[in-house]
Amino acid sequence: MGNFNISFKEAFILVGFSDWPQLEVFLFVFILIFYFLTLIGNTSIIALYQLDIRLHMPMYFFLCHLSFLDLCYITSTVPQLLINLHKLDQTISYGRCVAQLFIFLALASTECLLLVVMAFDRYAAVCHPLQYASIVHPHLCQTMAIISWLGGFINSLIQTGLMMALPLCGHQLNHFFCEMPAFLKLACEDTDGTEAKMFVARGIILVIPALLILGSYVCIAQAVLKVKSMSGRKKAFGTCGSHLLVVSFFYGSAIYTYLQPIHSYSESEGKFVALFYTIITPILNPLIYTLRNKDMKEALSKVLGKGRD
Repeated sequence: MGNFNISFKEAFILVGFSDWPQLEVFLFVFILIFYFLTLIGNTSIIALYQLDIRLHMPMYFFLCHLSFLDLCYITSTVPQLLINLHKLDQTISYGRCVAQLFIFLALASTECLLLVVMAFDRYAAVCHPLQYASIVHPHLCQTMAIISWLGGFINSLIQTGLMMALPLCGHQLNHFFCEMPAFLKLACEDTDGTEAKMFVARGIILVIPALLILGSYVCIAQAVLKVKSMSGRKKAFGTCGSHLLVVSFFYGSAIYTYLQPIHSYSESEGKFVALFYTIITPILNPLIYTLRNKDMKEALSKVLGKGRD
């Protein structure tokens, strides 16, 4: 295939999971169910936060942001994937593809930063309970949330700009959405320079937050070990363990995809790995962060009780 400059009028063919036609019906049903559950779960968290004034605390403020983020995040890819799996339309214009790439990277980067902020909130609550109110005050919460969103969009702007500067060859994108590594596979020229710049940006947005979260939970674990009550320890470790589980799914799959050289990136394998951070994580977040949460359960009971009345 020869070199060409793709215009905004031209389109890509999203290969999706067409290499595994026997899985497409199963994946369609599986992803559709997960999508609706994610919409219901995250919308419920936002609604409960707005309806119950008792939830107007830093932890739930950040959880509300995470829920809204996950709603946008999963919606940026899943509708296109469902259309692709249903064989209604497997094409996407260059303009829409770039827009999807930018929005997805922005939301994913924002989630990386927001998870760090939430880990800091938990660290302050567990390790400095007496000073918690003065440390995590409303102004700081708003500032950290704004920085997370701005940081995510700035990171996406840098990476998308670098990607758009590359000449592309071919119209077949071997993925179920406009994913950066799959995009780079279409580059006509040597991408080592661009890839090095992107690697630095990805390292900053993935590795540093992951290390900060791990460090905060190490401090939390040390504080919990000092608790004399065995039931208190068990509850705290159970909560922290479930939080670390969802963080591990998100960061682990994202690091595997984005921090490997493009020449060793397997598009077939990458599609299934991408399901973890595009489909699984957004549904785990509302479950993990609310399943053991007494305040959320009481708020839900209160709302449901009013509905029955």
